[in-house]
Amino acid sequence: MPQTVQLLHVMSKMAQAAEQLPSWVNELETSLMEMCDFGTVRNICRGRPVPAHLRPEVWQICLNIQGRGDAMATFDGLYDMDEQTQLREDCTALVDKLGNEEDDRVSIVSDLESIFTFYSKSKNESYIPDNGWLEVIQPLLAMKYNRIELYNSFYTVVNRYLPKDCRKNGKPFHLFRLLLQYHDPELCSFLDTKRITPDAYAQQWFRSLFAGICDLEVIQNMWDVYFQHADPFLLFFLALVILVNGREQIITAENDSKQSIVELMSTFPAALEAVDIEDFCTLAQYYASRTPQSFRRDYQSPLFGTSLGTKEDESIQVSQALCLPVSVHELLQPRQAGVTDAVAYFIVDCRPAEQYNNGHLPTAFHLDANLMLQNPTEFNSAVVALFSTQKQAIAAGSVAGGEHLCFMGSGREEEDQYVHMVVANFLQKGHQYISVARGGYANLHEALRGNLSQGLTDHNPKNCIVCNPDMVSSASDLENGDDFALPSLGRVSKDSLLGKLSNVVKCKSAEMKEKLSNYIKNEQAIPERHVSSTDRLGKRYRNMASVFTIGDDEEEDSSDEDQKEVVNVDTWLHKADINYSCLCKEVQDNGYMYPSYILVTDTHMFVLREIPQQKGMAYIQARRALHSILKITSKKKCPDFISFRYGFSNDSGYHVTDMDRFIISKATEATTHIKEAVLKVLAVQEG
Repeated sequence: MPQTVQLLHVMSKMAQAAEQLPSWVNELETSLMEMCDFGTVRNICRGRPVPAHLRPEVWQICLNIQGRGDAMATFDGLYDMDEQTQLREDCTALVDKLGNEEDDRVSIVSDLESIFTFYSKSKNESYIPDNGWLEVIQPLLAMKYNRIELYNSFYTVVNRYLPKDCRKNGKPFHLFRLLLQYHDPELCSFLDTKRITPDAYAQQWFRSLFAGICDLEVIQNMWDVYFQHADPFLLFFLALVILVNGREQIITAENDSKQSIVELMSTFPAALEAVDIEDFCTLAQYYASRTPQSFRRDYQSPLFGTSLGTKEDESIQVSQALCLPVSVHELLQPRQAGVTDAVAYFIVDCRPAEQYNNGHLPTAFHLDANLMLQNPTEFNSAVVALFSTQKQAIAAGSVAGGEHLCFMGSGREEEDQYVHMVVANFLQKGHQYISVARGGYANLHEALRGNLSQGLTDHNPKNCIVCNPDMVSSASDLENGDDFALPSLGRVSKDSLLGKLSNVVKCKSAEMKEKLSNYIKNEQAIPERHVSSTDRLGKRYRNMASVFTIGDDEEEDSSDEDQKEVVNVDTWLHKADINYSCLCKEVQDNGYMYPSYILVTDTHMFVLREIPQQKGMAYIQARRALHSILKITSKKKCPDFISFRYGFSNDSGYHVTDMDRFIISKATEATTHIKEAVLKVLAVQEG
């Protein structure tokens, strides 16, 4: 009888354990026995970690590999890659670390080497140590899959959930920076100031789906939820939650070295515990719901598709982007379809008044970007009115109300540089949820084609810049200010006007110099030429605007400010060879403005950019030979906005290779001094 009693006791314990399991687990077990599909699994689990004994089967269903055939049947069995020795050593080291039984180790190493070799050959991807493959396969090994299941699961995880180009300066990291800036611009600005880019701390996160940094139990729970959501972009939002959660630690480390902060941030995911995962993923979903859907739609194919460089993708660029771009279709969707769960936008139309008055969205708030330079006081008042209107619209439940500010320009590059300056101003002040409408009013007009009368307010085809591209607005006049055409010392045609100027310069008389000054002020001396994407531009301060061009792998690492010379401002201002100096604001291509100094010697113009963390110190941002200045342009409506174009000349004409833009309060004085300095150089060189 004692044996019978013991058996009854065990059965009773099992019954109690079954009763203690959540009802959804019992439902899941039943459904798995009935060969359920992914939709059923997701509806039952609802984003919760699954019990360990059900995990292998649940993962196969979520990855859609259950019952899939042997993809490795076509493997030629040749282990002849250049990196084969390194791969074999790494596989052996991994198995040794896992601590498997001695009898199993040889078999597991063989399977791993076969899997990675076949994958590498079939995808035409070379194996590189630390590329994340070894880390990704570790949680899959814990599922005790056979070789077929192991390969199929590895293949699916890597191709479906790991973004392409996860390397230094890789595209996913540029995009992640924009995502961080959208939700926490202050933290993003802090990291930019420290020159800490996402690839410095998050490569291992992105390459391994956190498997390279988190404990196995944590990863298993995380992947349970991840595979249920089946959203490759969840990785970005999990990383975002980690950074936002560690915000205080990052900020308080302000005085630490860059490397110390990077090491601190890199280890953040290691602090996660298995019990944290549900809340962790819920927070990630919250941030995802408050992010423009354009983020997913525009970058799904480039980051997770089969190609990084389709023609369609090449048109989707975030090169020099200040913020996340939003498609005009997304701006129109909530208003047209009455969608209530989408991101709500407060649209800010930054075009000049005459453009706005000839066609605009009914819900758009008008903020003329030109006011920022023309009338800063009026601009600040308009910004106050903007936030007041936004608050009232949200409180009233208006379709025009929304927490998310989306700025819209004309879609014409030269005009939209002022829009970029406005956007940069908002970002520098730490405003959340800042985006820009991709393609501006031009794209909006195209999206509403056939319904312009209802989609736009006050649309006037006669004066609309899209309907009538030849319309010249006052915004265009901004590009026609005082134009100083300065001949360089290159080869000049004697028959050209500039050739004649060079001959005039040879005359030393004051009268001839006066005539030359008059020639220089002639706007026809050099036709207005704007820098295009084909020009050889100088190196930019890339940490303030991450380069992200789909299909373009070129980076300019040498532009990092670690390589710029740091000098004492006061010492430089009082150097004996400085003939002129003035305060200014340097305006970058992305619209950001930096307090700076312009200093002029007999032969060069220097630009010193103040270092915020080091009072009285500055970077030498640029050294410009005076004879390389081709043109100085001021704007009629914004006379303090000065552009310098540099380059060279040859038989084919003048070629602009670089450009600087400044806001100079004493613009007339500054340009006069610089012009005279250039004339002296020309006189000496040509004489």
